[in-house]
Formats: sequence, structure tokens, C-alpha cells
Amino acid sequence: MLAALARGTSELRGLLTGADVKSTARVLRQLGVDVAPIRESLVTVRGVRLTPHAARLHCGNSGTTARLMLGILAGQKFAATLTGDSSLRRRPMRRVTEPLKAMGADIKERGDGLPLTVRGGKLRGLTYTSPVASAQVKSAILFAGLTGNVPVTIREPYRSRDHTERLFAHLGLGIHDRGGAIVFEPSSHSSLPTFHLSVPGDPSSAAFMIAAAILAEGGELTVENVGVNPTRVGFLVVLERMGAHVERVNLRDEGGEPVADLVVRPAGLSGTEVTAAEIPTLVDEVPILAVLASRARGATVFREVGELRVKESNRLELVAANLRAVGAQAEARGNDLHVEGSYAPPRGRVETASDHRLAMAFAVLGTLDGADVKLSERKSVSISYPAFFDDLRRIHVRRTTRDAR
Repeated sequence: MLAALARGTSELRGLLTGADVKSTARVLRQLGVDVAPIRESLVTVRGVRLTPHAARLHCGNSGTTARLMLGILAGQKFAATLTGDSSLRRRPMRRVTEPLKAMGADIKERGDGLPLTVRGGKLRGLTYTSPVASAQVKSAILFAGLTGNVPVTIREPYRSRDHTERLFAHLGLGIHDRGGAIVFEPSSHSSLPTFHLSVPGDPSSAAFMIAAAILAEGGELTVENVGVNPTRVGFLVVLERMGAHVERVNLRDEGGEPVADLVVRPAGLSGTEVTAAEIPTLVDEVPILAVLASRARGATVFREVGELRVKESNRLELVAANLRAVGAQAEARGNDLHVEGSYAPPRGRVETASDHRLAMAFAVLGTLDGADVKLSERKSVSISYPAFFDDLRRIHVRRTTRDAR
């Protein structure tokens, strides 16, 4: 998105080739941006003045695409309609549209989801206290400040992932921390520079391979070139508390992001409490952490994970229900998730609801000795990790997960 807003050609290497990234590329192409086919080796993006070339901009299953594009469109001088697949259309958008409206954006809604129409225009600055710790909300406001050339100040209840702020800083845009608030102050020259960027590996994808290695009978796994941004690797902190040590080696920096190779070995786990303050740093890893908790000694509780109800599926209820379906004890109590550890081989059918993180988490559980875990579908993994099952096969001699028949 930042490359699309720059005037000229930027080069991106190491992009995730999943469906969500392709959804972003499709929307940008519908706005006239020249985006090369998405591949890991090299993707060029030639930024232009955005102009809608389609009646509707289709965001697929990607909440990040929809919410960040709302911020970009708020500062444009045209109207555009955003939509998505049936899952994305159920996800709440008002948490983004309300602050954008406060900045002066004209947004036509039909409830709290997509489709909606943004008629961009002249924006005004905003000081905003977000009721939720959400990188998508924060990034949408920052993009509106950037495209509208107005200052914004954002406060959150907890610190959310900060990839957008790091990229803004890396590109020399006027962003800084002031008393715990994120402050963007546009400079007199509003043009965005082109750039060359190597994208680190996604820690959320790496988490599944790390979990599989922890549950393995033996061996050692190295996952190379993983982003270890402190706002994204809360799951590593929790794993340490549970008894698994993931070593970080070859530490380096890529485009303002800390990167490392992660070395992991099998480990026995103990239950823990994951606090509400930790959730923003590991919200996408709750399903795989819950799977690991089901194999730990004792109980684990995840506090204030109600946000999982409005992900690609109702992840909170489905994680609990699917753990019970394979013989574990798990329950959603209000906004908390409680999981009891067990040593019995997991066996049963898992309903993924076409949620990629549920499919991958329970596929990892299916690698245990004696397991018989049947997934309702496997195609959803293409959203974020197309090579997941190939990689899982590569690190396990034997694989016991199969499709439901």
C-alpha cells in the first residue's frame, strides 16, 4: 500500500504469496496501480495517482486490506465501494469508520460491515483514543493522516503491533511516540519516496512449525528469516513460560524490523495464564497456543480474548468446541478461554469454518503419535500459508491428519 502511494517504482522481496496479499494487490490494481504478480522473489509496484477502475473493490477474505484501504480512500478525491467475501462482510468495520468520519470522511454504511462506500475529500486532524488495541484501526487512521496530509494522535489501551509505524519511520515520514501516544505530523512535502524492501518471514506462520517441533518426539528445527518484532512475538514469551525455549540466532534488521532465525526443540509444557495485556501481541496465535495448552500439564487460561469472536470465524467458540471434539477439555467462559491439558491421543473431526488458523492449528495437533484428527477442509490455509501442508510434511516423517470424508 505504501509503495502504491509513492510516485515511481518500488521493489519488494520476500512477500507472502497468500490470498490476503493477493487481495491487496487486486484492490490496488483496481485503483490503477501497476503491481507485478505476487511472488516471493521480487514484486515491483509502480505508484500512481489513485483512480477507481472498478465499481467495487473486492478485498476477498482480508480484514487488513479492507480496514487499511478505508484509511487510504478517506483522503482521496473520489468515491469507492469496498466489499469482500461472506466471511469478511460479517466482520465489524465501524471501529475504523467512526474515527475516519471524525476526520471528515464521508462513509455510507449498511450496518457494521461491508459493503460500504467511501467518498474521500478534505480531512482534518484527529486525536483519538481507541477503545481496542488494534493495529488495523491504528493503521487506517495513520493512512488517512498520510493521504489527507493532516496530523493524527492515537492512544490505545495496550500496545498493538507496530509494523505501520516502523515502515513510516523507515521511509522518513513524520511519526514518533509522545507520552505513550503515536503521533503523525506530515511534513511540508507530502510525496512518499520509492523504496526497496526485504520483508521478513511472518511470525504467525512460523508459530505453527514451532508448535509442531515442540510436540515432536525428537529432533531440532530452524525456521529462518522470521520477523521478531516485540509487538508480534508474545507467543514466544508465553512458550518460555510454558517450558519451551525458542532460541533466536543471527539477529539483524530489515527495513526497521528485527529479524532472526529461530531454533526450536521438543519440550514438555506446563499450563499458564495469558494476560489481557499480552493478547494484542499474540492474538493470531491463540488457536495454536490453545492446541499446545491441550497437551500441557495443568490448566491454561487466555484472558480477554473476546476479539476472537469477530475474526474469520468465531474463533473463541470454535477453538473450545474443536478441542472438545478431539477429546480435550476446553471452555469459553465470557471472554476468557480455559484449556485443560491431557496426554490422551487427540481423535475426532474438526470444523474449521474455512478459518485458516484453525485448520493449521489442528493439523499440527494431528501430528502427535496416535492422533486421528480429521479436518473439515484444508483449502483455507492458502489465505496466509499456501505451503503449510508441504512444510508440515517436510518436518515430520509421518503425518496422521487427513481430510474428513
